[in-house]
Amino acid sequence: MEHACLHVATCETYSQVERLMTFCSPFLKHGGAFTGGPTQTNPARPEEESKSPYFINRPNGSLTFALLPSQVKPRLRSFSFDSEHTPPNAKMSRKFFVGGNWKMNGDKKSLGELIHTMNSAKVDPNVEVVCGAPSIYLDFARSKLDPKFGVAAQNCYKVAKGAFTGEISPAMIKDCGVHWVILGHSERRHVFGENDELIGQKTAHALENGLGVIACIGEKLDEREGGTTEKVVFAQTKVIADNVKDWSKVVLAYEPVWAIGTGKTATPQQAQEVHEKLRGWLKSNVSEAVANSVRIIYGGSVTGGTCKELGSQKDVDGFLVGGASLKPEFVDIINAKK
Repeated sequence: MEHACLHVATCETYSQVERLMTFCSPFLKHGGAFTGGPTQTNPARPEEESKSPYFINRPNGSLTFALLPSQVKPRLRSFSFDSEHTPPNAKMSRKFFVGGNWKMNGDKKSLGELIHTMNSAKVDPNVEVVCGAPSIYLDFARSKLDPKFGVAAQNCYKVAKGAFTGEISPAMIKDCGVHWVILGHSERRHVFGENDELIGQKTAHALENGLGVIACIGEKLDEREGGTTEKVVFAQTKVIADNVKDWSKVVLAYEPVWAIGTGKTATPQQAQEVHEKLRGWLKSNVSEAVANSVRIIYGGSVTGGTCKELGSQKDVDGFLVGGASLKPEFVDIINAKK
């Protein structure tokens, strides 16, 4: 029997292991079983904890992975599956992700009212929600929002500390109990002049310091009309990819610049086309595992009226929402898949 072996990135956190388990679920549905248990501690290295291999067994084949204890964190080594008997629709399940980018808006009163609305709402538990607060309100947002909602900074710098007036570092962001950052947004690129190189450096530093990154890419109107959309977004994605080691901590946000804050929205078909091509680029230039697992979300005047059809597209894994994230309709957007 032939097996195709797929080596994946090291799992550094339990949530990453849980995501892998989500990937395994199609195998379980097709007659598999989940078994496992610890092996003996290596007598030559008694200081090591015992390894804990687990196996997902299927008829005529198996999916196997091992959690290797590194004192605190489990590490995924590799897994293999029987390519002949793999269910045809088995692919990494991507949890829907909705980010709210509050930009430079709000005060404690208005944001407190928004937070109350969110905390009181019945939201889809299968959606990951992260709110991007102004830096001065990060601690406020984190302390007031229900823990089921994440919080993101809207920017950070590429080093830990120093004489960089007006900047904030990933360490400062984490000190507020915040675990995400938005990088490469079109307003940072086109209003503040950030180039691809700087965005790549910021991405690397944020990831190295344990933040999740919502990495933004997107073309301007003249680039779309000139037929260079793919060239632009592929180049932006390459710089980000060159600075990523662990893709489980990255969400790609495709935001056509011409649709941000303009009231214009890419049609569901336009969004799907670009997302599909981005996933193809990832498959060709990073790996098939990353292409199947990374979440690619859409941003650009998403509203309660447009979210359902956009969210129904095969390669649209959520949204990065601007103005509507400051309104009660943000709850409707979160629940777009219901």
